[in-house]
Amino acid sequence: MTTHAWQKSSYSGASSECVEVRPAGGIVELRESDDEDVILRTTPVAFANLLHAIKAGELDQHV
Repeated sequence: MTTHAWQKSSYSGASSECVEVRPAGGIVELRESDDEDVILRTTPVAFANLLHAIKAGELDQHV
């Protein structure tokens, strides 16, 4: 399985508390930067759908 370095949003700035993401062998992995042992794995399509929903504000009511 090919994995890449973890990436965080440029909006996070110097903050160490952020969500990080990386592609890994045909899936997408996400983790919280301050809890590196917990990794969520999902498909690229599901991740793209999540990003679309976030950008569209569809999840804003779930605060």
